[in-house]
Amino acid sequence: MLDSKDIPVKLLTRLRRQVLHKHPEVSGYEGRTSERITNFLRSYRPNRIITGLGGHGVAAIFTRHNSGPNILIRCELDALPIMETNTFAHRSVVNGVSHKCGHDGHAAIVAGLATILSKQRSSLGQVTLLFQPAEETGEGAAAVLGDWKFKTLKPDFVFAVHNLPGYPLNAVVIRDGNFTAAVKTLTLELVGKTAHAAEPEFGLNPALAVSRIIAGACKLSQPDTKRPDFHLITPVYLQLGHDNSYGTSAGHGVVKLTIRCWTRKTMKDITTKVMKMVKEIAASEKLKLSTRWEQEFEPNTNHPDAIKLVRNAAKENDIKVVERAFPFKWGEDFGLFTQNYKGAMFGIGAGKNHPALHNPDYDFPDELIPTGVRMFHSIITQIQR
Repeated sequence: MLDSKDIPVKLLTRLRRQVLHKHPEVSGYEGRTSERITNFLRSYRPNRIITGLGGHGVAAIFTRHNSGPNILIRCELDALPIMETNTFAHRSVVNGVSHKCGHDGHAAIVAGLATILSKQRSSLGQVTLLFQPAEETGEGAAAVLGDWKFKTLKPDFVFAVHNLPGYPLNAVVIRDGNFTAAVKTLTLELVGKTAHAAEPEFGLNPALAVSRIIAGACKLSQPDTKRPDFHLITPVYLQLGHDNSYGTSAGHGVVKLTIRCWTRKTMKDITTKVMKMVKEIAASEKLKLSTRWEQEFEPNTNHPDAIKLVRNAAKENDIKVVERAFPFKWGEDFGLFTQNYKGAMFGIGAGKNHPALHNPDYDFPDELIPTGVRMFHSIITQIQR
């Protein structure tokens, strides 16, 4: 178990606040963030650093021995297009962009592991610290896993953490099986024909089709989270006609629906039903329909061997464990890692009354940094014994 003096808390807090939180970048544009993380990692002499991984991703590889397990610890680089309302000294200096999901804190935790691993090179195997881009859009994990540079890493285990407002500060939140939901966004474009608003009969207005789709989506939902076939279909965007076009009956509409459920099977079943519904509605209203799937997140499935290591790590460090009854309804693209490798995601409580994720007044609690470092270090140590 790590001694508290082994974790450079002040250094990591400064990294999170002054280097990461203050200078956020949105998904796909994390170039400067990537450079800053790379410069930090170089100070701790990893055996190898890979940059440009799946876009702006960075991997620091600490090799102990030619044989032994390969462990990957993953965090995220991207921020959100949300205006920060906090007024503290390390508030975002980028207009309309801020770290409102805690990725700056997750990155500080994983960077903290680099400071420890640089001093402990006697164990067997390899540890890869992955700083992944574009998590918020669901594109980053796929880009990293599809990058030829990642193919050389071949992890035996993959792990990640997420801070969780609403849970006791520093409590570890665990769940067997799925930790987060499968999520997809469906974009529907409905094309009819514009007409004068006084003579809509000479056009094809998508308004009725849009209303039928929204009503049908809500009717198809099964929002009971206790059911294994839980699925939630949420209208998230609607565009019909043009602002100030009072004399024009719209001939074009766009609807976006986000679908989330617990399993791949349910996702397959419900997407089939949704597609059947929208095609029938569009045809009955004589509209041209085009569809596009976006921001796809696989369910984050915790492997029994991996989640056992997480539980043992919490016990080793005398950290309170909270067992989650059902998965979280949000998407996390680490799910693509756990669909391909033995792994687990766990949570660390950010405080019961802490502002929620994606809220404009949210900020990652720095008290979680040493807890995260200890948890990951214990997990690594168990595997490499």
